[in-house]
Amino acid sequence: MRLTRRRFLGGAAAAALSGAGIYELVDKLTPAPARPVAGPMPVEQHVFHLGSVQSEGVEVLVPPLHSEIVTATLAVDDLHAAQHDLERALGELDAAYSPDPAGLGVTLAWGLPYFSQRVPAQTKTHLPFDRRAGKPVLVPERRFPSDPHDTILERNDVAVLLRSDDLDHIAAARKALFEGLQIFHVTSMRRGFAGGGFSGKQSLPKKMAMAAGVPGADLIPDTSELFLGFTSTQKAGLGPGLIANHETLGFVDLRSGYFHGGTHMHLSHISEDLEAWYLNFDFDERVLTAFRPGLTKVKQGAQTVPQGPRDIGTPAQLAHQFKQTGRFGHSASIQPTSRLLEQVVGPDGTVYPKGTSIPQRADFNTLDNPFAYSADPARDQLSDEPVAGVHFVVFNPSGDDFDRNRLAMDGVLPDGTKLEVSARSRAQGFNSVLTTTHRQNFLVPPRRHRSFPLAEL
Repeated sequence: MRLTRRRFLGGAAAAALSGAGIYELVDKLTPAPARPVAGPMPVEQHVFHLGSVQSEGVEVLVPPLHSEIVTATLAVDDLHAAQHDLERALGELDAAYSPDPAGLGVTLAWGLPYFSQRVPAQTKTHLPFDRRAGKPVLVPERRFPSDPHDTILERNDVAVLLRSDDLDHIAAARKALFEGLQIFHVTSMRRGFAGGGFSGKQSLPKKMAMAAGVPGADLIPDTSELFLGFTSTQKAGLGPGLIANHETLGFVDLRSGYFHGGTHMHLSHISEDLEAWYLNFDFDERVLTAFRPGLTKVKQGAQTVPQGPRDIGTPAQLAHQFKQTGRFGHSASIQPTSRLLEQVVGPDGTVYPKGTSIPQRADFNTLDNPFAYSADPARDQLSDEPVAGVHFVVFNPSGDDFDRNRLAMDGVLPDGTKLEVSARSRAQGFNSVLTTTHRQNFLVPPRRHRSFPLAEL
């Protein structure tokens, strides 16, 4: 029987807060993977240690089974009291759960409305500044060339990212922060899943899409980590260690140092047309679309295609491939902006070789349409009919660093080069089957300043 959100949530905020609806199926469909023993609590909120496995000869990180994002505006004026209450609740969660997928990851990210309206004077003094871009690290939201004209640019004060292999852990955190405290107005809840197929068994995306009756669900490869069929968490393709911190690569002036150990987070919801992807693109074309034209040595049906430093291309190669073929692959288009062009030594002495990936992604598949709950269902066009999609979460050293990557995905390169393709055309990588409905940028403070940053000043 096809599952709908109405059957599970009934359309009410209280129901959404107390239950996970269709996502409760995750724990019934796959067991939690074995996880390494957790280390100490990191200084950074966004750092979340994952175990790894081999997939088709490539080391891949195993994402948490469950992820959830709750966005909110503030319901209080006394920031000092709210800061104390929020930090107390977070401290109790820290004490109850290990900081890994077997336990719970909690990341608080704060939007531009919070900084500009609640702590404007302190923001002018302490907000880090992007040296390359000549602007603050937290920039206003924007639409990109391939975005629909009605992509919603959100204005939330805060977004809380919750990650765990155990849905009960996420539910406990949501209850503690959004029911136990009366300091937030919840504006949306976004839920989803990833992984579950690395052992050779049917993966969560396939099982969940089939259970929901999403069009094209039967076309998803059985062990696919995500709906679109390719493994996205290979270790060499994600930024390592502290590379996404403001201070690591030298892009950012920390000014006072208040946000040392912090980062920038971009959040968007993207719907995916699975039927168009699998029926209109054969396997070879999906490979060149996801990676680059001319990649001919990929075995039919492969899901994990190596994307290490030796497998990336240069801007000149990208331009040549486009001139020869009239199209560009997703990975090839963003590699000139998302990978280090030269070796960098971080302030702690860590060496990041040329070709190292910078962004740290935490995206996950969803059946939300577009959210599990919205405080403004008319604006958000909330529907109880499940759709395949992804809640895209990525950490970059700054907002401009994210913008460079996203513009490159549209063929707009940092040196001004424009690969001339029409928006959302077949030649433009994934964009022909993806539709972004919502976007917002956030700043993630270090753990010590996660609760109402700058309020104590």
